[in-house]
Amino acid sequence: MQCVGRRDIAEEITADAFLRLHENWKTIEPERLPGWLFAVVKNRAADHWRRAGLEKRYIEQRPADQPYRGEPLTGLFEDPALKPVHRICLTLRYVQEMTVREIAGRLGLSEIQVKGHLQYARSLLRRQLSPEAPNE
Repeated sequence: MQCVGRRDIAEEITADAFLRLHENWKTIEPERLPGWLFAVVKNRAADHWRRAGLEKRYIEQRPADQPYRGEPLTGLFEDPALKPVHRICLTLRYVQEMTVREIAGRLGLSEIQVKGHLQYARSLLRRQLSPEAPNE
């Protein structure tokens, strides 16, 4: 908890570390287990702070006439160029925090296809969020 400052987030990180341990049990050498667990927890905490910083910058950059109310960015997903496969790949990757391999397995796609869908979807979202970006 000292690392992230909130008990609920610390518990989530701990649970995720033990889930990763379960998934990788056969590949981890017993003498390296404590270090391996520590590395997983450290990386997840770093991810938390990186995400928190990104959210803070987004909130600070909003125009003054659009106060942040904690609402999701639902308008981003309304772009007609985003197909359902793009939306589900984005959701699984960034909301469910699944890896590309996990998404591919879940959707029955190749990892290359998932990467392509994510890249396309991110480029569309980037264009929506950056009004100064040229329209292609």
